[in-house]
Amino acid sequence: MSLHTQFSNDGKQLIITIKGRFDFSLVQEFRQAYASVGSQQPLVIIDLRETEYLDSSALGMLLNMRKSLGNSIQGVNLINCRPEVRRILEISRFDKMFVIE
Repeated sequence: MSLHTQFSNDGKQLIITIKGRFDFSLVQEFRQAYASVGSQQPLVIIDLRETEYLDSSALGMLLNMRKSLGNSIQGVNLINCRPEVRRILEISRFDKMFVIE
């Protein structure tokens, strides 16, 4: 499992890519990934293309991130979800709180 963070060249997007399992083992790394947002107000993109699994702690981390960042971001998009990951997000009603692409 791994997590990679990068800002787009124009600084308008913060892209967090999660590979492997998205679970409690990533809690510290995930918090650090969005800690540097500052006043840039980017759109946060969570790329789940290579995420094989996510559990309830991952759902909690997404909610905590959204709450923690508040108005300092434009929004949060969850992109490139595998069917099984998308199903978990939809069952948890995350499609009502996040943009899922």
